[in-house]
Formats: sequence, C-alpha cells, structure tokens
Amino acid sequence: MTATEGRLAGTVALVTGASSGIGEAAARNLAAAGADVALLARRTGRIEALAAELGGGGVRALAIEADVSDREQAEAAVARAAAELGRLDTVVNNAGVMLLGPILEAPVAEWEQMVEVNLLGLLYVAKASLPHLLAAAESAPRRVADLVNISSVAGRVTRLGSGAYSATKHAVGAFSESLRQEVTGRHVRVSLIEPGAVATELFSHNRPEVQERLKGRFGEIERLEAEDIAEVIAFIVTRGRRVAINEVLLRPTEQTG
Repeated sequence: MTATEGRLAGTVALVTGASSGIGEAAARNLAAAGADVALLARRTGRIEALAAELGGGGVRALAIEADVSDREQAEAAVARAAAELGRLDTVVNNAGVMLLGPILEAPVAEWEQMVEVNLLGLLYVAKASLPHLLAAAESAPRRVADLVNISSVAGRVTRLGSGAYSATKHAVGAFSESLRQEVTGRHVRVSLIEPGAVATELFSHNRPEVQERLKGRFGEIERLEAEDIAEVIAFIVTRGRRVAINEVLLRPTEQTG
C-alpha cells in the first residue's frame, strides 16, 4: 500500500498533457490514489490506451482529445470532464512545450506556440475549472480542491537561450500566486511545481542545433524522471484540508543552475 492509496477516493482529477511524460505519470498516480481521471491531450490513441489501462484498475478514466491552446476546446474539455465524471476536485495543468535557442535566431512561431500552450492554455483550463473546484471544496469527501500548475526552474532562473520559454514560465508563476491569494480562503489550493531537467519528450521538440546545445548542458547529469514529479503532485493533492503546499522547486541532484 502506498502512502497516498485511497486518499482521493470519491474525487475526480483532470490532467492536461496526459499522453506522455509528467502528465501520464501524474494520471497513473492520481488513479492509484483512488481518483477518477480525465485525460486531456491531442494524441487520441495514447490517452485512449491509458484510459483503458486505468479503467481496468477500478477507477473511471475518460479520454478527451483537445488542444488547450484553443480556448473553446479547453473550455469544452473541462465541461465534459465535469459532466461525465460528475465533479472536478483536482486539476493538473501540465500541457506545455519547451522550444529553446538564441532570441536573435528564433523563429517567432516558436514563441507564439509557447505563449499559446504554456501560458494561454494554462489560463484557459484554470479559468474553466475554477467553478467546479470551488464547488468541490464545499462538499464531501474532502472539502478541499487543488489546481496544480506545472512550471519549470526556468520560471525562477533565466538562462542564455531560454528567453521566451522563461518568459512563459515566469508568467505562470505570477498567475499562480495571484490566483492562490484569490481562492485559498475558499479551500481551493493553488500549487506551483518547478522541475529542473526531466527525461521527457520536451527536449526532442527542439530544432536539431538546439538539441546539440542541450546535450552539452545536461548530457552528463542524471535527469529527473516523470515519476519523480508525479510523486510530488500526488503528495501535494493528498494533504489534509489544513495544509497547502504552494510551491515546489526540484532539480536533479547534479544540476547546479
């Protein structure tokens, strides 16, 4: 029996970017803790397979194909999750892209994509989820609800070659803290998680020349695994009603900056 097993029984969680990496691992951990889970991503085949797997474990799992950067799709996905699963207690805003490189050489389309997914997508999902989270916080079984926003160490430390990415992640931090102050008195907890280097697909989304630079920066260190962040998410959302974990910064042991 894990430390979180059964603690989310009777609740519903929504995870964005659930088709791989941190999102997939988070969905597994939340389901293991007893939550029914809505899986939101663009890659339908992957989330349908995950939903079938989690459903076999005794919880309800719903696959929802949607692009969070499209406001109508994001709002419809949240509404569908709440309608079909009956409520919404936990939202993990995980969908994101990391497109690095010098500002001078950067394709502006990459900046636009990061703003649309990392920032606007997160805002759309948060805004659409808030009425459901506030309602869940007023009812059994837990009388508390959670919004977990996945940021990055880049939301704290600005490095050469990550200007636009860092800008989106700094904005996520500012939004999260302002929203936390707005809803914490109503027992909706807003948490910010800032991982360092993680072994996920994010690095492979970059242009080949950028990938080579990243290998030079992080190639020799043992990176975090998606499961490491998923365990932190599960810990945050399974705390008792009186405990709010507002911010977590975690890096690979060997990462210095």
